[in-house]
Amino acid sequence: MHLHDFWFVLIAVLWTGYFFLEGFDFGIGVLTKLLARNRTERRVLINTIGPVWDGNEVWLLTAAGATFAAFPDWYATLFSGFYLPLLAILVCLIVRGVAFEYRHKRSEERWQRNWERAIFWCSLVPAFLWGVVFANMVGGVPIGADKNYAGDVFDLINPYALLGGLMSLVLFTFHGAVFAALKTVGDIRTRARRLAGWLGLGAGALAAGFLLWTQLDSGSTSSLVAMAVAVLALAGALVMNGRGREGWAFGLSGVTIAASVAMLFLSLFPHVMPSSLDPAWSLTAENAASSPYTLKIMTWIAGVMTPVVMAYQAWTYWVFRQRIGTQHIPVDVH
Repeated sequence: MHLHDFWFVLIAVLWTGYFFLEGFDFGIGVLTKLLARNRTERRVLINTIGPVWDGNEVWLLTAAGATFAAFPDWYATLFSGFYLPLLAILVCLIVRGVAFEYRHKRSEERWQRNWERAIFWCSLVPAFLWGVVFANMVGGVPIGADKNYAGDVFDLINPYALLGGLMSLVLFTFHGAVFAALKTVGDIRTRARRLAGWLGLGAGALAAGFLLWTQLDSGSTSSLVAMAVAVLALAGALVMNGRGREGWAFGLSGVTIAASVAMLFLSLFPHVMPSSLDPAWSLTAENAASSPYTLKIMTWIAGVMTPVVMAYQAWTYWVFRQRIGTQHIPVDVH
């Protein structure tokens, strides 16, 4: 395996980790409106991700940074051509982080209600837009001979991309509902499990359409295997959720996300951004990569730091593994 192929795989792993972890973050944010019935229950949901949401975003920073260093042409074309949706995602992540920190600073109902709305919308919008971005990246966009994006924002709005956005939104919300059932006690746990069942069915229908479309358009034997894993894992998550086995359900919903992301990257390789204008103008893992010397240095750094980051995050989740409920929320703190 060449170093540029290795870094393509590593970046795929980083994006998979980000969507696995940030996926239930986004889902919890959406559920603050769909599941929570009052301010106390919204506080319970927010507290389930309170210790980990900012650590989850480290995966995004690492994935973007690795892309910039390992594949500068991929980074430049992606972030310039997808400027508006990526800017919207960035703004939402900033506002969402501020909302988590500022919501409880004042007790006024209007203050807290406005920040709760920010949490909801700034979770929903990125969950949808990430699906649109990756669907367009796999499906192909106008790229010229100079490796620059040659279209506009309206080229990113197409049926395939919109279906990808809907799938990611509903799948992340399902992932969040299963996580809420895993991390809570009492009535909210029961309702989260019930809602997860309906969300899982919706995610299954959307995923079946989107993944099958991807397979027929640009799939391979390996991507077909990944699609089968995603479908079976989602079915297993629904079964485990129905039986009240939240730990298994959460693990399998995570496998569904991981297999779906893997399928997209397997469908993409050896390209990193196919050109819809001329296949010869497509960016590949080879022609978009940095020099071998740069990739070699990055490989040594990644070999040291990646295990450290993963060990730290695993420790964080272990420390904050207990369930919470409305009885754990002080009456005067919402």
